[in-house]
Amino acid sequence: MPARVLSGRSSVKYRRPRGLLHFLWVYGFITTRVLWLQAVIIASEWSCRGSPDGAQEDGGDGEGAGDGADRGLDGDPEGVWSPDIEQSFHEALAIYPPCGRRKIILSDEGKMYGRNELIARYIKLRTGKTRTRKQVSSHIQVLARKRVREYQTSIKAMNLDQVSKDKALQTVANLSSAQIVSASVMKPQTPFPPPVRFWPSPMPGQPGQSQDIKPFAQSPYTTLPAPVPAPISYEPLPPPRPAAIAAPVWQDRTIASAKLRLLEYSAFMEIQRDREMYKHLFVLIGPSNPGYSDPVLESIDVRQIYDKFSEKKGGLKELYEKGPRNAFFLVKFWADLSSDIEEGSGVFYGVSSQYSGTENITISVSTKVCSFGKQVVEKVETEYAHMEGGKYVFRINRSPMCEYMINFIHKLKHLPEKYMMNSVLENFTILQVVSNRETQETLLCIAFVFEVSTSEHGAQYHVYRLVND
Repeated sequence: MPARVLSGRSSVKYRRPRGLLHFLWVYGFITTRVLWLQAVIIASEWSCRGSPDGAQEDGGDGEGAGDGADRGLDGDPEGVWSPDIEQSFHEALAIYPPCGRRKIILSDEGKMYGRNELIARYIKLRTGKTRTRKQVSSHIQVLARKRVREYQTSIKAMNLDQVSKDKALQTVANLSSAQIVSASVMKPQTPFPPPVRFWPSPMPGQPGQSQDIKPFAQSPYTTLPAPVPAPISYEPLPPPRPAAIAAPVWQDRTIASAKLRLLEYSAFMEIQRDREMYKHLFVLIGPSNPGYSDPVLESIDVRQIYDKFSEKKGGLKELYEKGPRNAFFLVKFWADLSSDIEEGSGVFYGVSSQYSGTENITISVSTKVCSFGKQVVEKVETEYAHMEGGKYVFRINRSPMCEYMINFIHKLKHLPEKYMMNSVLENFTILQVVSNRETQETLLCIAFVFEVSTSEHGAQYHVYRLVND
């Protein structure tokens, strides 16, 4: 049938389909509308949140905007950041290291969280009060601005040349708000005034013995599975009367189990020039003499770092489940790579360690190097006990570093920027297991994670006890 012509244009008469065709036409129309509505709703939700990514470290720029986001959800009379919430906030900063836009999976829930979401979740668990991810982000920004102002004031007041001042200020300017706040929580030798206390807060602002693992850190810290935060106490234990002392003073304050204690640990390079020996320390755990008034070690959930180490037989997970659990520790190293010793022939790379124990036994020391959670090399050494000062001492002195580690250090040092070095070290770990050679009982298990030190004081470290609460 020819089409009718109206005003010079062709017009086709459409008939509504019947039967099955009619049903399919209606179904397609409704489905299209539903999908369109869903898209509108999702877009609306994203625009309200500012981003579909819940893992943002910083959520806005203006301080006023930050304060506006600080409206409490529970209507508690003490305010949005009352003392109990503030303490929980700082505890969470210590447990969860800055991780950019990456997310952390909690294995017990199977859900993915951004760092600010984890901090808000921790506050809820500890205080029962709700704080949103945006409120956490806002609070981090406000604190970061405050820390930067304090730091700038202190730097300007110091008796330093202008180049040193500019360099120090530039270092801080390159940090994110999350990094600044986490760096300010760390203990000694940070450029910020030392406040309360993270898990590894592996910030380029440079910690001394920080707290991150974030985990670590680094580690601190990285995508860490299953962080189940353990309660952290900042108050030192009162010195007990000698009659009430049940355990040695060093047992909860150093790397020590009931049967073995790490006294010293170092990795170094040295060369002899003109009859003089030059030595550079990459990492160092020096001797310590803690007292009962010193705080006990902070705790990190071991599940946060399982994926950093090999899952094969004899891996961290299997060892921890086997126990004893008081023998497991995490050490976050800030390694000093700023050596002026020229590489080449005549340079010796070595590792030294020293332990003390309660029994006259032979120990086996296994050192496993892992890359991206896979074991790449293992070194096993044996040492016998020597009686010194009423205790059994084990020394492994100047053990040659394996060729894999020497090449790794060479390549790492030749990277042009420290952030590139840290990116490599993020996936590099070492697991040291000290056991009784005869019974195979684990005496000490130490997980090492790394970052590059930016401190003028050289290598730094912080120790955590690994728990699974």
